[in-house]
Amino acid sequence: MIVNVPSPLRSYTAERAEVEASGDTLSALLQDLDERFPGFRFRVIDEVGRLRPHIKLFVDEESRADLSQPLASSSRVHIVCALSGG
Repeated sequence: MIVNVPSPLRSYTAERAEVEASGDTLSALLQDLDERFPGFRFRVIDEVGRLRPHIKLFVDEESRADLSQPLASSSRVHIVCALSGG
């Protein structure tokens, strides 16, 4: 499936905005991304296995926070990072 990678995480994907990954769940997908792009998962998931507060995941345009969410092979996943500053 296709994963859209936000600008702040593209240093892990050789600056690619879209990458392919596989997994039956969001958790498995993130693990696959980490195997392909070491360090990627830790930027999305914290030490206890939860989404970091500034990260949102969308599967086929619907927000998902449950990492056990099943995925179809045709799903498109968007990772969104909230930005702050002033």
